[in-house]
This record gives sequence, C-alpha cells and structure tokens, in this order.
Amino acid sequence: MRPTNNTHTVDKNMLGVFRYSRRAIGLVWQTSPSLTIGIALATLISGLLPAAMAYVGQLIVDAVVAAMQLYKDSKTLDYRTALNYVVLEGILVIATAAAQRSLAAQQAILRLLLGQKVNTMILEKAQTLSLAHFEDSEFYDKLIRARRDASSRPLALVNKTFGLLQNAITLTSFSILLWQFSPWVLVLLVAGALPSFIAEAKFSGDAFRMSRWRSPEFRHQNYVETLLAREDHIKEVRLYQLGRRFLQRYRDIFVTIFSETKRLILRRESWGFALGIIGTLVFYGAYGWIVTDTVKGAITLGQMTMYLLLFKQGQSAVSASLTSISGMYEDNLYLSNLYEYLEQPTTKLLASEEDDTLEENALKNSDLEAENRKKGPKPNDGIRFEGVTFHYPGAIKPALSNIDLHITPGQSLAIVGENGSGKTTLIKLLTRLYEPSEGRILLDGLDLKSWDETALLTRIGVIFQDFVRYQFIVGENIGAGDDRRFDDEEGWKQAAQLGKASDFIGDLEQGYQTQLGRWFKGGQELSGGQWQKIALARAFMRQDADILVLDEPTAAMDAQAEATIFQHFQEHTKDKMAILISHRFSTVRLAHEIIVMEHGEIKERGTHESLLEQKGQYAHLFALQAKGYR
Repeated sequence: MRPTNNTHTVDKNMLGVFRYSRRAIGLVWQTSPSLTIGIALATLISGLLPAAMAYVGQLIVDAVVAAMQLYKDSKTLDYRTALNYVVLEGILVIATAAAQRSLAAQQAILRLLLGQKVNTMILEKAQTLSLAHFEDSEFYDKLIRARRDASSRPLALVNKTFGLLQNAITLTSFSILLWQFSPWVLVLLVAGALPSFIAEAKFSGDAFRMSRWRSPEFRHQNYVETLLAREDHIKEVRLYQLGRRFLQRYRDIFVTIFSETKRLILRRESWGFALGIIGTLVFYGAYGWIVTDTVKGAITLGQMTMYLLLFKQGQSAVSASLTSISGMYEDNLYLSNLYEYLEQPTTKLLASEEDDTLEENALKNSDLEAENRKKGPKPNDGIRFEGVTFHYPGAIKPALSNIDLHITPGQSLAIVGENGSGKTTLIKLLTRLYEPSEGRILLDGLDLKSWDETALLTRIGVIFQDFVRYQFIVGENIGAGDDRRFDDEEGWKQAAQLGKASDFIGDLEQGYQTQLGRWFKGGQELSGGQWQKIALARAFMRQDADILVLDEPTAAMDAQAEATIFQHFQEHTKDKMAILISHRFSTVRLAHEIIVMEHGEIKERGTHESLLEQKGQYAHLFALQAKGYR
C-alpha cells in the first residue's frame, strides 16, 4: 500500500529543515556541475577573506601607532610597514569584490538554467497525468503552487545553504580571534541574534500556511484576469458589459488576500524591530567592554579596532546564518509544493489494483509481451465495449452505465443524445483519457489498459468539440495531428484536401505559412467553419489511424457544408472505424448504426430506417428537426 498523506506529513516534520536541501543541491548539480563548483569556491573565498581583512586592519593600526611612537622617540620616520599592510588590505578588498561579483554572476546564470529545468520537469510530469488530475480543483491548486515558486526556490535554498557555509567559515575564523579576548564574547555574539531568528522562523511558517490556504483565491484572481485580458473572452465580456463586475471581483479577491498579508507583514516587522533591539543592546554592551579594556591597557588600540570590527561583523554573520536557516526552512516549505506535485502518482498507479500492477510489471519484463501490447490477438475484431460503467471522480451518479458496443473496420457509428447524455465521455474512455470504473474496452481483442499507449494513440484520430486553435502557422495547425509528420509540408496539403481546408488556404496571403490567431504579429483569424476544417485536416494527418472520431466537428458550419464534409468523410473512411457525434440528423442518418444515449445509457440502437420504425426518442427528435427545415 502507498503511504497516506498523513504519513507523508509526519515524515516531512521528522526530516525537518534539511529535507529538501539535499535534493535541491542535487538538482542544481544536475543543472550545471561547473557552476555549482564555481559557486562553492567563491563562497569559500568570501567566507575566509573578512577575517583576514580584520586581522590586517589590526596590523595597520598597530604599525601606525608603532611608527608614531618611533617618530616621537627618535624623530625617525618609517611608515613602510604600515603602507605594506595597507597594500595587502587593498589586495584583499579587490579579491573580496572579485569573489562576490563572481558569486553573483554564477548565481544569476544558474538561476536561468535552473528555472528552465524545473519548469520543464513540471511540464514533463503533466504529460504523465490523467485528465482526471486536471479536472480536480485540489490537484490544480498543487500545480499552481508548484509553478509559482518553481523558478526561484531551489536555487534560493542552495544559495542559502552556501551562504550558511560561508558564514560558518567566517564565524570560525572570527571565533579564533575573538577567543583571545574572551570566550564569553562568543556567547554574547550568538545570544544577541537568537530572538530575531525565532520570530523570523515563526512568521515564515505563517506566511507559507497562508499561501497554501489562499491558493484557490490566487487561481480565481488569475482566472478573472484572463477573462479581462484574453481575446477569446473579451468579446463576450464587452458585449454583455461584464467588465466592471469582473474588475470589482478582481479587486475584492485582492482585498481579501491583501488584508491578511498586510497583517502578517506588520506583525513580522514589528516583532523583528522589537527583538532586534536586543541584538543592538548586546552589541553596544560588548562595545563598552572592549573600550574599557583598551583604556585599562589590557589590549592595544589595533586589537580594539579588530575586536570591534570582528564583533560587529560576527554579529552580522550570526544573524545572516540564522536568517539563512530560517530562509532554508521557508524554502523547504515551498519546495514541498514542487515535490508534492512531482511525486503525484501517474495514471497507471491511480487506476490499477495490485493485480494490475503485477501484470504491468510482468509485461515490462518481457520483450515479447511488450511487442504484443502493440497489437491485439484478434486482428480486425474492432472496438468492443463490454459492460462499461464510469463515474467521474467525486460524482455519485455514473456518467456511463453498462455500455455494450461493437464496431468493426469499415463500419460507422453515430451517437446522438442531449447534452450531458454521456456521448463525449464515451470518447474519452475510448481514447484512454479515463479508464472504466467497471467493465472493459477491447481493441482487436486486447484490453485498452494493456495496449502500449503510443501504439494505441497512433491508431486513433479525434476531433473534439472544443478542439485547440493553436497560435501557429496553418501548416503546423494541421501537422499537429501527427507529431511524427509535424513539419511534413506535403502531408499538410494532402490532409487539407481530405478535410476540405485547401478550399480557403489557397486564398490566404502566405498559404500554409500564414500565422493564425491574434497573439503574435501578423496573425490572421479564421471563421469558426474554417477552423473546423483545419481540425478535420488535422485528424486526416494520421495516416495510420483506423479509428476516426468526430465529436461535433462541424457545429459552426451550415447544414449544406456539413453534409458535403461528411459525404466526403465517408468516402475516405470506408475501411476504417468511424464514430460520429452530431445533433444534425441529416448527417447521422448516413451511419451504419446509430445509438441514442440518455443519462449515460444506450436507449435505442439501429439504422436510421429501423429507428424511425420504432417511433421512439430518435424518431421524435428527427421529426422535430425535420419540422424546423420545412
């Protein structure tokens, strides 16, 4: 059994702040080993140089004091030693600046590479998930949270890890020098920074939890923004004068989010200021102690200068270290969003029982079985639905109930029914976007779940009612029907002729090279009917497809154009299995078999003539539609 979410949460708490640090460093290393090493070296150098500069500063002051005393006693002017130390400090300053610039440059380059890599990982993961995931609002919130911080958090965590290492090196070198003054100074150094750290860690957790709670509101606000700023929505928004209403909703969501965020910011900064006063008091207490010892003659003026500098910079280093730990805690919290998404079980794991998993493992371990998954044991048996029932996630009533169908090569099937009767759901099951809750679907005698996905999908060409209008050139819009022939210009032309799209493509200024849509410069918009012909041509790009599915593909065409398209379609699919969903009975009457669906069940089936003779639902709907044409 897979662990539950509660187990996962407990595991995260046990591993604590460094749970994702190791994985983030591994991710950065995979992105660029050379940059990772470069950042580590620059961090090491930046950590060592401050102590060296402080020590050289002491030598400069003591050399100046000694030179002044020599001049006072013997009138001999000798400032070479002091000047040598000044030159040395200048070299160290230049080296520090070079290390810091190198660190900043490498981090900036790595940030770009890492952002691309993580976003690619998110998109690659999306290709392995089922349609059910994307129709689940809770999962969609996971995706939004993962994408929101994907580009910045892994590198931020690694930078803080290296920063913590740098400060640790700096503090170690500082501690060696400060120990000579008093070990108690080190205690003060740490104690002064702890209060601010505790407050920072507490409010980091609060900010993360608020971010998770508010994910639906963020997504809602982004959606309203899309409605107000996308060309495919703005027409209706303007027509129905919804702009003010949607803008007000956009503002209301912001106000809700802003009021909580504002309270958190004010609390965070107020407590940070109040607790920061403690650190300031500690510093000036140590300041007074060092000055007092200097006046007493316990330490030299140069040592006083060094100790004050070391304590001030040491306090900053301790605060930076604790801030890094607090930031690492916060980054780990946000990285949990990314890895929670990336570790989401894929379709097969979600849908399979233990026996299915064992069967899948057996298939993977056998080359012969793997090859058999690309074809069925009964060639030309066609498609069989056997007792198929399907529930959408969270739904009580089934979307499909006890469906039995058999479609053989050369046969066409038309599906009619009211909206919501289950027509499109049936197609989603056939294309394995979903898997049946009960029953099974066979292709050439092999269960769809056992088919190699690539082999299965190459046999299916589908045009959904809500087909995608790609903001690409005409040819690529057609070539999208077969990834293997995406750039095949001859294939574009052949498919366009079959889909009746060549009739208008020739009239476009740049033909198949014409940019479609309005998102990019020079784009040209098509009519609804022209877009549907492009989609039809896209389906014909799949030369190997022997299952063609048209889900309301010609709704934007007039009756005459649709009849012409389907007559043409039938002529070129005589040896294929064709499934047609349409509300126009002038079209569906051409199919070999017609089924009438209602509430997820098949209520009637037969030819056009036999269904009219039954005088049932089909005959009633046909008569109503025929009456409208009289």
